[in-house]
Order: sequence, then structure tokens, then C-alpha cells
Amino acid sequence: MKNAFRLILLTFLSVGCFGTNPKQPEPPKEDSAHYYPPTPVAIDKDAFRKYFREIDDFYESSLDASGFSGSMLVAKNGQIIFEKYSGFEDQAHHDSVNVHSAFHLASVSKTFTAMAILKLWENGKLNINDEVSKYLVGFNYPGVTIKSLLSHRSGLPNYVHVMENTGWDRNKMATNQDVLQFLINNKQKLQVGYPNRGFSYCNTNYALLALIVEKVSGMWLGEFLRTTFFQPLQMTETYVYTHADSAKALPSFNWRGQREPVTFLDEVYGDKNVYCTARDLMKWNDALSFTTLFKPATLDSAYSGYSFEKPGRKNYGLGWRMYTYPNGKKLIYHNGWWHGNNTVFARMIGDSATVIILGNKFNRNIYKAKKIFPLFGHYDSEEDTEE
Repeated sequence: MKNAFRLILLTFLSVGCFGTNPKQPEPPKEDSAHYYPPTPVAIDKDAFRKYFREIDDFYESSLDASGFSGSMLVAKNGQIIFEKYSGFEDQAHHDSVNVHSAFHLASVSKTFTAMAILKLWENGKLNINDEVSKYLVGFNYPGVTIKSLLSHRSGLPNYVHVMENTGWDRNKMATNQDVLQFLINNKQKLQVGYPNRGFSYCNTNYALLALIVEKVSGMWLGEFLRTTFFQPLQMTETYVYTHADSAKALPSFNWRGQREPVTFLDEVYGDKNVYCTARDLMKWNDALSFTTLFKPATLDSAYSGYSFEKPGRKNYGLGWRMYTYPNGKKLIYHNGWWHGNNTVFARMIGDSATVIILGNKFNRNIYKAKKIFPLFGHYDSEEDTEE
């Protein structure tokens, strides 16, 4: 009986070991709905020390010495090589800036709005060559396309500069819809350029792009960004500002440390109003650089220049500034400036290097980050204080 039991057991094990195995589950495939952090590539010890020493020298001489309040993070090959936090979230209460401090990104916010549009384009929900009037009812500027908004070639006036001068009540908070209606109602009073005649940086373009995202997706821009980018990429401390966030959002200060007042323009988004930490912004960089969040062709479109009226290395893509060098390398970046907030988000994609500086107390030296770029290759650039 015992031998018979052993025979049955051996037969069962033979089938289990050498028979047809059940289908094994396939490993998860990477897709845009999940974030897979890059595996950091080891950096030579001597190179790491050189990077750190020179970046720290920049930090001490250019930022710390000038009363910097904010965060700075530099990474190479997915590995953080420098990270420091200085100053205060609130200059009056002396709450120290820390790893969880989410700063107003100012015009670095445009990178999210642009990539939201490009995600809808990639998914066949819109065509960037369509005229804006196809999506925004009443928009009466023929020839202005989504692409011309993205590349700042629309010829539209900048709402930041013209609304007050054309009768807007400063005591009334403007919305994105107000910006659109203002353009529709005041076309005859405004100085409007011809679309696609040249580059002219304009916040109006991105306020309208936010409305297009909402029209096509059926979602408020902040919710679209949250579900499409922030949540999947684990950017847990990033959000688009609304009035409901006024209690938690970090205020900004002028160079003297005096708090910047809220203005009637502060609730328009798309061109600004993304709040983000340095580490969350690094996740955004990593997702664009190391994952399949976007198809290569989409990124190629985003990182290509569209304005060649003036010769030189500087250009603007679809939501990104850039320097293009004779050796084929590109510095992809965006700066920001709103009230006392200064920001730099620079990406040397050919060398997998990233520089992030976020500040909430106005400091021109933040834009001197260009001094760091040559550490990672031939990335010399002019000093840039543009948004």
C-alpha cells in the first residue's frame, strides 16, 4: 500500500515537473499610466565629487550669499548629486523651506499645459494644426492655431499687460474664460499681430490652451493634469492653484522680504499656477526622459524649434525654450517669474543632467544657473532672465 502511494506521488510530480505548465503571468508592461523610476547610473566617485564641489561653490557664492529662499536640486543619470533648501516658506513666520515645500512654478507651469495638449494630440483627441476657433466658441482671430499658441507665434496680445489698460476692473479676479471673452470683446481696441509671422512670448497663449484642454477632455485642467500626470507619476505634492488653495499655497516676497500682494491676475492658470516641489519636478523630468509617457515623435515635436526669423542658438518649441548647439546637443529648459517667484528647470537631455532651482523671494541670481550647465558638456548659454 505504501509503495502504491509512492508510485502515485511520483507520477503526479513527474507531470508537475515535465508536463505542460500553466501559462505564466507576463511581467507588467510599462505604460503611461504608471511611473517606473529610472535606475540611477553609478557616477564615478571623482566625477561626483567634482560636480558637487562646483555646484556647491555656485550655491554658496550666487544663491546663499544673496539671501536665497528656496530649493535647488541637480541630478545626473537619474541620481541626485546636489540638493539644498534655504530660507523660509513665510518670511514673517520663519517656517523653514524643506523637501515638502511646493513653490509656484510661474512659467515653468507651461511645460505641463503644453504636454497636456500634446497628450491629447497623441491620443487623437485634437489636432495641433486646427484653428483655435474650432474649440473655443466666439474666438474671432482667424489663422491662430493650437500650434501657434504652443510656440508663441499667435500674434495675440498678452493679457497680463493689456487687460487693465483696456478697462478691466482690478477689483474683480480674472478667470481663463474672462481672458477669452476679453479677447473676443476688445479685438478692435487691441494691437494684434499676424499669426505665424514671428515669435512673441505671450501668457495669453497658455491661458487659452488650458481652456482647450478642458473643452476636449471635459475636465478642469488641474484634474486632467492630476489624473494624467501627477497621480501616475507619484507627484503627490503638486497641484494647480485655485482660490481654495490660498491658505496652503506658499506666498512670495520681493527682494526686501516684503510679501507680494495678490492681484486680479492670480487665478488665471495654464500659463502659471502649478505648485510643485523640487523632487516632484524631478519626477516630471524623469518621466519625460526615461519612460514611455510620450512617444518619441511627440517629444521630438515638443523639442523642435519653430521660430527662425532671428539667427542664433535660442528657440522655442512646443512649451519649451531651448538652445541648439552646432554639435547637435540641445539644452531644453524653461524659466519662470511671477511676483517674487523665480524658477529654473533646465534639462541637458543628451547628457541626462537636470538643474532645478525654485525660489519664493525674488532673486535674479537664480537665473545664473547657466554657470552650472558646462559641467555636463558644451552648454554655454547667454544669461536668461526671461519667463
